[in-house]
Amino acid sequence: MSHDFTQDPQHTPDAEQISDDRSPAYDYAYQDAYEQHYEENRNGGLDPSFVFDFTAYDEVDGTSQRWSTWLDVEPLCRGPEPRPDWVVTSQGAIDTDLGILKTGKEADVFLVERADPADPDGGVIMAAKRYRSSEHRTFHRAASYTEGRSTKRSRDERALKRKSTWGKIVASGEWAISEWDALKRFHALGLPVPYPVQIDGTEILMEWITVDGETAPRLAQTRPEPDLLASYFDQLRSALAVMVQNGVVHGDLSAYNILAAGERLVIIDLPQIIDIAGNLAGMDFLMRDCTNVCTWFRARGLDVDEHDLFGELMAHAF
Repeated sequence: MSHDFTQDPQHTPDAEQISDDRSPAYDYAYQDAYEQHYEENRNGGLDPSFVFDFTAYDEVDGTSQRWSTWLDVEPLCRGPEPRPDWVVTSQGAIDTDLGILKTGKEADVFLVERADPADPDGGVIMAAKRYRSSEHRTFHRAASYTEGRSTKRSRDERALKRKSTWGKIVASGEWAISEWDALKRFHALGLPVPYPVQIDGTEILMEWITVDGETAPRLAQTRPEPDLLASYFDQLRSALAVMVQNGVVHGDLSAYNILAAGERLVIIDLPQIIDIAGNLAGMDFLMRDCTNVCTWFRARGLDVDEHDLFGELMAHAF
């Protein structure tokens, strides 16, 4: 054809003009389609296939907000499936820091809201555990906990042993990865731990455990009635049994690393979990966990003994 009709919608060709070298059936179909296009444009209409809806998002406040990192991390750095329906996966979601929840020797925990402005009712508040940078953290009993673990590179192993600057950087990431793996593993075993949402570098986003909309208290802060106290101990005994059946020990269990979420307990702070077989002090850590737990419950009036608990757990371990 000698004329580009699409560039001149005001010009409507006749059939002879467009049928010099095409079949009549093609010519008529083309002319019908063109005339329809011409009528739509003549009346100011648009082809529906070129029209779509969109929502413009405002820029985030860089001081306390960021775009969701959900799609920025690798798939294996996201929580296990099936995921709870409260997990926000929208690419348009914004993470907003709501303030610090807890400070610790190795990490700080913040509250972070993740919500899509287009769906404000679908937002969620999570706990963000951020391991400190090398210049602000310590190797608190690190060697005894990490015995039996291995890193992928011998250079990193040597740096960890020397406690060099690079070793501290490696250790920071190692603790975060260790806790992430523990959360996923324990969640898969059905243990009472926060659901792990994602890990990004040295930050872990996880379920925020609440009671009546407020952060659940640590077990050490509670004074449960006798029946609830006995229930709490049974829950812990069952959880410890599952752990040792799977060859691991919490390693730092106490009333300060357990949340009382109403009638159920939730175990937290898991970066130091111990492999019973791989760590020569594995049994010692288990005995210490039993002692810490039983001492607290006994002080609240429950007749329990750490040696009995340890023996019972050993029966599950082997």
